[in-house]
Amino acid sequence: MSFERSSERAYRHGDAGPAVAEIRFKLVVLGLLADLSAPLSGTSTAVFDDDTDRAVRAFQQQRGLTVDGVVGATTYHALDEARWRIGDRILFYMPARLQAGDDVATLQQRMLDMGFDCGRVDGLFGVETEQALREFQRNVGIPADGTCGPTTFKALDKLARTVVGGRPHAMRESEAINRAGPTLSGKLVIIDPGHGGADIGVSGHGLDEAALAYDLASRVEGRLTLTGSSAFLTRGPDGDLDEVDRAGFANAAGADLVISLHVDAQANPQAAGCATYYFGNDRIDHHSSVGERFADLVQREVCARTDLVDLRAHRKTWDLLRRTRMPAVRIEPGYLSNPGDAARLADPAFRDVLAEAVVAAVQRLYLPPDEDAETGLLHIPADLRTGAGRPG
Repeated sequence: MSFERSSERAYRHGDAGPAVAEIRFKLVVLGLLADLSAPLSGTSTAVFDDDTDRAVRAFQQQRGLTVDGVVGATTYHALDEARWRIGDRILFYMPARLQAGDDVATLQQRMLDMGFDCGRVDGLFGVETEQALREFQRNVGIPADGTCGPTTFKALDKLARTVVGGRPHAMRESEAINRAGPTLSGKLVIIDPGHGGADIGVSGHGLDEAALAYDLASRVEGRLTLTGSSAFLTRGPDGDLDEVDRAGFANAAGADLVISLHVDAQANPQAAGCATYYFGNDRIDHHSSVGERFADLVQREVCARTDLVDLRAHRKTWDLLRRTRMPAVRIEPGYLSNPGDAARLADPAFRDVLAEAVVAAVQRLYLPPDEDAETGLLHIPADLRTGAGRPG
């Protein structure tokens, strides 16, 4: 049984042309591709060969991306960001289009090392990074303009290694959860059904990812509403937004949590199971501590209530996880390329179980340790009037 992915503009093994030449050039600059025998720019003969495929996969692994050897929009942008080193360009806040790159991540890490709160080390020059930079500039006696130019670079070089270590962002995330209280009443949760519109995601065994994600999101929404929380979907049955816009929606709403729902597929039909993902980058040793905890809770609840294989929780730098200002988790409960998982996901009763597991994990995230329930035992009833338990 084969599976299908919705089409996207991407480059992969066997492709050739100027775009492949550019990809190869970026990989050479990053030290991941040593073969310079093929022309690197302005040519239609550059080939996406075995060496290029290995280099792309190595880069994706380093950057917390999907390791598939395909250079789509996400991998291409990551390749572009990786070329920047601090001092290469002037850094400043641009609301319409945030500057992104390794130089921004280095700046953020230095700010945190010196005690200036810039939020996550995500490589995006946002409001928090600008505020932290202004505070640093005031402290060292240079104009506090929020722009990282030559004068600020010199000050950073002098103080770069004065203080290192600590995880202030992790402590702030955990404290925010503690202050929020144990009940879900008043919490705002954004539920993101993956894909949508013309982009159906992966498909197999008569099912498609976009439709399943929307159905499951509706069931989660209904149960969350019963708890007294506010729950909103990022799209309707036929809607479609890219991950940047979905993250922007959650940020503008001031959400407490983001739950993104997908399913997976692989060429190997034996691949099966449930995996969860949260923001984290092993290369710079930075991650969302609450995102990690929430992903682990979801993983445990789903695997305790179903017979899905436990594929564990993992760090990723996908745009929705990276750009949201609140803890966000992506859930992939099954593979449409696997006959067993596909049969489970086709069953509305099974999707009800998945929805209950997700909401139980949300509830447990806010419960203090002395009030927490055992895994698999917390039950939240469905209610057709609020959207949960809709027929498939």
